[in-house]
Amino acid sequence: MDTLDTHSWLADHGDYLFRVARRRLHSDELAEDAVQETLLAAIEARARYAGNASPRTWLTGILKHKVVDLIRRQVREVGIPRDADGEEAVDSLFKQDGHWAEPVRPWGNPQAEAELGQLRRVLDECADRLRPVMAQVFSLREVAGMETDEICKELDITPTNCWVLLHRARLFMRQCLELNGFSKAGAA
Repeated sequence: MDTLDTHSWLADHGDYLFRVARRRLHSDELAEDAVQETLLAAIEARARYAGNASPRTWLTGILKHKVVDLIRRQVREVGIPRDADGEEAVDSLFKQDGHWAEPVRPWGNPQAEAELGQLRRVLDECADRLRPVMAQVFSLREVAGMETDEICKELDITPTNCWVLLHRARLFMRQCLELNGFSKAGAA
């Protein structure tokens, strides 16, 4: 494959880049934006690509910068109300007694959120280790909820092959999760 074959970048690296971005941004929409901006930046910068790293490594480096840019943009876009003159109206956020005018959204359970975040991270890392065709079958079935016949048509495989790949992917994911501390015994 030509290292500058921009037409195959999305096909060859798009899913990987999306998983990396989603892990950092915790949002499918923001991850899609980051991947899109990454590919556009790569196309613009392809003349400067020296080939010292694999295309995936080069694209991942660009993605990391785009993720940081998106996070900075989010921080800057915190909505503070403005008055008629366009000035920040911070006082409108508070009552006369100094309490918030609108109650602060409940935090939920921070420990459970942290554990869920850790589980997502480990799931993504385990899924990244699957063979590409196994990852596709697993993702289409378990994430997208597609039926076997749809998956077979999409990937041009037989139902038997689909079930074997899915079975092996599930076994691998279970083993990977257990090795990373997510086992029935560890949960008790």
